[in-house]
Amino acid sequence: MKYKLLGKTGLKVSELCLGTMTFGGRGTWTAIGALPQDEVNDLVKESVDAGINFIDTANVYSEGLSEKMTGQAIRDLGLKRDDLVIATKVRAKMGEGPNNSGLSRKHILQQADESLTRLNMDYIDLYQIHGFDPLTPFEETLEALDLLVKSGKVRYIGCSNLAAWQVMKALGISEREHLSRFISLQAYYTIVGRDLEREIVPMLLDQGMGLMVWSPLAGGLLSGKYTRNNVEKGEGRRASFDFPPVNKEKAFDIIDLMQKIGKDKKVSVSQIALSWLLHQNAVTSVIIGAKKQDQLTDNLNSVNVKLSEDELRSLNEISRPAPEYPGWMLERQSADRR
Repeated sequence: MKYKLLGKTGLKVSELCLGTMTFGGRGTWTAIGALPQDEVNDLVKESVDAGINFIDTANVYSEGLSEKMTGQAIRDLGLKRDDLVIATKVRAKMGEGPNNSGLSRKHILQQADESLTRLNMDYIDLYQIHGFDPLTPFEETLEALDLLVKSGKVRYIGCSNLAAWQVMKALGISEREHLSRFISLQAYYTIVGRDLEREIVPMLLDQGMGLMVWSPLAGGLLSGKYTRNNVEKGEGRRASFDFPPVNKEKAFDIIDLMQKIGKDKKVSVSQIALSWLLHQNAVTSVIIGAKKQDQLTDNLNSVNVKLSEDELRSLNEISRPAPEYPGWMLERQSADRR
């Protein structure tokens, strides 16, 4: 396992991060996973034994149960809290009242306390906004997050699922008002979904922000269960929860190539997909989740898969996003300045 600095900080995180969306299972989250505490403990133990020090959860996962089980696993296993980097999120609806969602000062401060209670911890290493709130000014959100940092309840702040312009606006406000700045973005990125490369990846590299990747296997599409001939019959998450959206015709062309490379290397399609992400310069940590121990073991082994220049070139070519304006114009006009 390798460790990378998260953004422009001195905080080192493992290149794989354990995702906890499968922990618990309440409400609509049962479609993702419903692991009991003993199986959660097994996944956390194997992850930490493999070198993972980074765990990502959210207040909304299984209506708070994921956070509670994450904290319980750490205690049950006797892990040292300070050896771990714990990330959680705020934004989603957590109750029926009109102020029980969003990124207002009231909701953020309340949810930070509730997350700490569920985790049974004194502080959160990385507190992330889970998306954009069109009703709350960024100034209010950032001031509330800065207050949490100054109080010691939060060490760093990050964001998730924002457009490049929204991240830049937030960074500008933080600089102008001398507030804590987002150090990382958590976003969807996969070899079958490279939209992030158009605007967001250049912005992250320019601003020195870390990138945490969610759904690196495209909601299980790259797990090895699905092929061009059995997409309707496959088992797993995609069979009941077809998300994130993917151009499946193009995806199966990519899967065909990954199957060939995987066969040559004697590794799984999922390991090729994860390894491809680990070869991308913008990626800091790839979030992996699992319902079963063998899935986790397979994902963990991706750190040992090395792709040659020829293999990367062929994977990049077959998965390359179609050119979009202004990208193709910027590339054309910049040719004489390289």
